[in-house]
Amino acid sequence: MRRQARAPSTEVFGAEAFAADDGTVLRWLGMAGFLINSRGTTMMIDPVLTGFDMPLLIQFPIAIEGVRRLDAVLATHADNDHYSIPTCRGLAPVTGEYHSTKYVASLMRGEGLAAHGHDIGEDFDVGPIRVHVTPADHAWQNEIPGASDHFFVPEDACGFWIETPDGTIWAPGDSRLIADHHLEMRAPDALLFDFSDSEWHFGLDGAIAVANAYPHTPLLLHHWGCVDAPDFTPFNGDPDSLRDRVANPERIHVLAPGEPFRLERLTT
Repeated sequence: MRRQARAPSTEVFGAEAFAADDGTVLRWLGMAGFLINSRGTTMMIDPVLTGFDMPLLIQFPIAIEGVRRLDAVLATHADNDHYSIPTCRGLAPVTGEYHSTKYVASLMRGEGLAAHGHDIGEDFDVGPIRVHVTPADHAWQNEIPGASDHFFVPEDACGFWIETPDGTIWAPGDSRLIADHHLEMRAPDALLFDFSDSEWHFGLDGAIAVANAYPHTPLLLHHWGCVDAPDFTPFNGDPDSLRDRVANPERIHVLAPGEPFRLERLTT
């Protein structure tokens, strides 16, 4: 068993994270989840706050009962570390709407959630925030007999390009590298950065290629340091593997779960 990097100690937050603000603040929820508060419009991406089926290394920074309100929850795909049914059910009383691909939205509606399904390339609005649905390649279930009764097609998983009044946030979701997409976007002002060395993710080399395609974009590390799985590549990334290979390594942000990050537009 190899050493596993662990996320910094959790910074618990509460009602202050949902209050109106004069900017846009992101907080890593642990796992692949983020809370975004953009001038009082709040959304969570891929939140997992309860009910995960593997042992954890972290405390989540907020309990479901502490979430005051969400204008939306966005889910990139159906894996339970991104679409957490217990979390989404628990958040339903305080959540305005749910957004995902058409397949995942159908699962959400089956749970009684107010879900909207989208095609790749579609845009939708959450208050003043414009969200563009980006492609992903993550149909790993088709390669494992018995993994699912559903045959997955490319449009069942996605990423989100999020335009706020204070800058852009790109959440590519779990995906193998799509070179003519992932390496050719305009530079986002923050990248929710998955650097696991899994064959159904970017892979470490692919993740570094993505990072270096946008050499001034802050990298908010996620999908690492939370699950006790030192021999399972989707969860065992180590930030130390990046520092000598990423241009301008000072932009690597090893956030603690719950730690605020204030979005700013790139000036270069």
